[in-house]
Amino acid sequence: MNQLNHNQRDLGQNGREQWATKIGFMLAAMGSAVGLGNIWRFSYVAGENGGAAFLLIYIAMIIMIGVPIMMAEFSIGRKAQSDAVGSFQNLSPGKPWVAAGFLGVASAFIILSFYGVVAGWTLKYFTGYLTGTLWSEPSGGYVDYFVGFIGSPLEPLIWQFIFMGATIGIVLLGIKKGIEKANVILMPTLAILLIILGIYSLTLGGASEGLAFLFSPDWSILSEPSIYLAALGQAFFSLSLGMGALITYGSYLSKKERLPGATAGIASMDTIFAIIAGVVIFPAVFAFGAEPDSGAGLVFFTLPAIFDEMALGGIVGLAFFFLLAAAGLSSAISLLEVAVAYFIRKFGWTRKKTALIIGGLIFLLGVPSSLSNGPFSEFILFDRVFMDNMEFLSDIFLPLGGLIIALFVGWGWKKTEALQASDFGNSTIGAVWLFILKFIAPVAIFLVFLFALGVL
Repeated sequence: MNQLNHNQRDLGQNGREQWATKIGFMLAAMGSAVGLGNIWRFSYVAGENGGAAFLLIYIAMIIMIGVPIMMAEFSIGRKAQSDAVGSFQNLSPGKPWVAAGFLGVASAFIILSFYGVVAGWTLKYFTGYLTGTLWSEPSGGYVDYFVGFIGSPLEPLIWQFIFMGATIGIVLLGIKKGIEKANVILMPTLAILLIILGIYSLTLGGASEGLAFLFSPDWSILSEPSIYLAALGQAFFSLSLGMGALITYGSYLSKKERLPGATAGIASMDTIFAIIAGVVIFPAVFAFGAEPDSGAGLVFFTLPAIFDEMALGGIVGLAFFFLLAAAGLSSAISLLEVAVAYFIRKFGWTRKKTALIIGGLIFLLGVPSSLSNGPFSEFILFDRVFMDNMEFLSDIFLPLGGLIIALFVGWGWKKTEALQASDFGNSTIGAVWLFILKFIAPVAIFLVFLFALGVL
């Protein structure tokens, strides 16, 4: 009887699991947003797009487009109290808006399949620094080490399997005992570690150049249309927009909690994480004469080479790759939960069974992505290897899902219901929010969609 009462307290009025606290929800949602996108992807995208000018546009996109859509997703989830698909079916039964939910579930499968591969690489490097293997340059150099590792047919799969195992293990424990508890530990740890690394990076000889690159804009770059599209695309990836994660997390939130403040706090902390990551990386890059536009390899062979040259480099490398692996885990949890929540409702499976089956399927889907860097590298489709095609699909699905969400709240949902669900009520800021979702966000997202397709 006591166990039954305890389980009932863990559930909402509709029998759905809920967050234990508002701060637990915020940390989990922040964990969904703060991931490899903030550290690995943000750094090389900012490096390729001029640094400071990109950062300014990125922040503008977060405020103008990212926060309104984040509010929309949280509002949909909390109002419907269901998964990404079920939310649209509850709020607008029989209407095509449910396509956004199915896109979210599909995006979770696709993104986590290759995300798990890259996150497995971070575990490999973390272990390398933990054992001391990477404290000095491997024979052949860091580039050959990385290329040899990802080209192996078996070793990357082992690390991918370990990472997916950890992700599945947390999700199958549930919302309070698994996802919330993990993020309550991970997010403060990541914040403290990132700040320490940022302070250390500012002591390096290239700190002034690195900070200038990140905070002193070259205004001429603003004439390049691609920088705006890259910034909005990064905002989508970084905030986890359009993939159903925020709808799903919002559905576990009690209706007594207010959304606007929580949303602003989550978006602000996510952006601060990305900026501090830039402060960690770019001073080190300039201090040791590396190129800030080194692309995706910036993290896996440029930075290890830099760590090799700096004082306490082994410890810095250990901390940095722990940071990457932990950030990757917090985001992976949210991606898996999107699919798990849908299939629990769809088939009535237990959480444990669903997490194991769906997590296993996503791992298998990621195998070709891993092998596309080695044995399957000759298999080219649409001029891309398998992993690049998966990333290309995600670049299409995310803005498309976000576009449908914006249109649904702006045009498909009754104005009074949308304003009530968002906690804005009949206020000026609520009117501005709906105006952005009706007119501004759809146009901006559609441009990103065309950019992803290569039309622009």
